Amino acid sequence: MEWKQQAFQQLSNKKLYQILKLRVDIFVVEQECAYPEMDGHDEASTHLWVEEDDEIIAYCRLVPAGDKYPYVSIGRVLVNRDYRSQGYAQQLMNKAIAAIKDQGEAKEIFLQGQEHLLHFYSSFGFKEISHVYMDDGIPHVDMLLKLD
Repeated sequence: MEWKQQAFQQLSNKKLYQILKLRVDIFVVEQECAYPEMDGHDEASTHLWVEEDDEIIAYCRLVPAGDKYPYVSIGRVLVNRDYRSQGYAQQLMNKAIAAIKDQGEAKEIFLQGQEHLLHFYSSFGFKEISHVYMDDGIPHVDMLLKLD
């Protein structure tokens, strides 16, 4: 098992394809949500994932402040269906938060979480900063983590 973190420009064509395919498989197909998955923010983002035998187990992207939101944000958080309930989501979030802290510039981290994952994100210290709202047919809430 190997953790990787790369800027968009560092991604190979094959890895970019794997990432985008997995995101579409989960967010569009599995969740039955037709929305623009490729939203124009990948090029500015850092991509973080863990893989084994060239298969992505868990993935998220770290979007810089000012690109999509005023804050640095964590988005597109996913765990490959074959690897769920094995602790990879917690490892991924810990790695993502640590990566942002290591950059040393952010005072907060933003995320737009699905409502059913509020407890999960709260366990990392994220606090709700909005009411629940519908985004592409799925209840979401905005959350913010204040860094030390």
